[in-house]
Amino acid sequence: MKTKLLGKTPDELSALAVDCGLRPFVGRQLAEWLYVKRVSGWDAMSNISKESKARLQEKYELGTSAPMGSARSSDGTVKYLFNVGPTGKPVSVSERPAIPLEGVQGVGLSDRFVEAVMIPDEERKTLCVSSQAGCRMGCRFCMTGRQGWHGNLDAADILNQFISIPEAGELTNAVFMGMGEPLDNYDAVSRAIDILTDEKGFAWSPKRITLSTIGVLPVLKRFLDGKRCHLAVSLHNPFPDERLDMMPVQKAWPLEDVIGLIRQYDFSGQRRVSFEYTMFAGWNDDKRHADALIRLLDGLECRVNLIRFHRIPDFPYDCASTVRMEEFRDRLNKHGIVCTIRASRGEDILAACGMLAGQRS
Repeated sequence: MKTKLLGKTPDELSALAVDCGLRPFVGRQLAEWLYVKRVSGWDAMSNISKESKARLQEKYELGTSAPMGSARSSDGTVKYLFNVGPTGKPVSVSERPAIPLEGVQGVGLSDRFVEAVMIPDEERKTLCVSSQAGCRMGCRFCMTGRQGWHGNLDAADILNQFISIPEAGELTNAVFMGMGEPLDNYDAVSRAIDILTDEKGFAWSPKRITLSTIGVLPVLKRFLDGKRCHLAVSLHNPFPDERLDMMPVQKAWPLEDVIGLIRQYDFSGQRRVSFEYTMFAGWNDDKRHADALIRLLDGLECRVNLIRFHRIPDFPYDCASTVRMEEFRDRLNKHGIVCTIRASRGEDILAACGMLAGQRS
């Protein structure tokens, strides 16, 4: 099987060019075609000779593939479906959290497809990117979590989502909030971020990238120490027992420990931390929860994003009312915590938060 060029750092591309008997500058040309011009075929690489391409193709493939299909929302959001083929090898047992996943139901979806979502907003075009096929975390309100975990994407599969969509050259931001828990596949996610921020790669500022996690504590420290990207934490309930009922990760890594780690880092500058809080009617939307959230986040430079819940099959809760969400928001703002209600995007094509499932239409 040939090795993918996509997912190699610019320096690695130069090294493999030399290994093929070519000059190092050929590797730099490859990096420019893949990560700057974001082409998806050998023929587009016009300044690389046919002989050089032939040598490279003996051992390597680009690793790019077009999306199998797409769906466009009335608000301009576009969801893309990718066939990732056989998924990556499972991480070792020692790297896996001790999360009880019994009772998590699958929904009969294929393990060979993932979804990415392009979200336009005035001059911004943000890509919501997937990092795994399915997810092992088992959050009850998430369609991806109900699918179960089928493997990790490699860095090529992650970066292909940036390169192989029509808006590739127009993307301004990225959020690792698609299918999967990014910190459960951190080696590949970290490599993708390194290429996105490499001056010879995509040359993006880390401030254009946000990583969302439910709190994989040991790996979260690696991310906070090693990257300067923004962080978003899926919180959803400030009470440990109630959060555990919805999010099995609470047993392995309690929310208070996650917040305690975050407090050790400086978020008073350009780097930001936000907390995602999906609103469920009668479960986490009252004054008691707002006040507990205020106590939990007291003194931390952060913002809270309230998210409208979108109904999924066989789940008992509805979204909190607009009035209740506004009251919750106003109470947090009154106590010094910046809180906003996130606009829902792509609901009509099942592209909103918690609805991605890699399903072929």
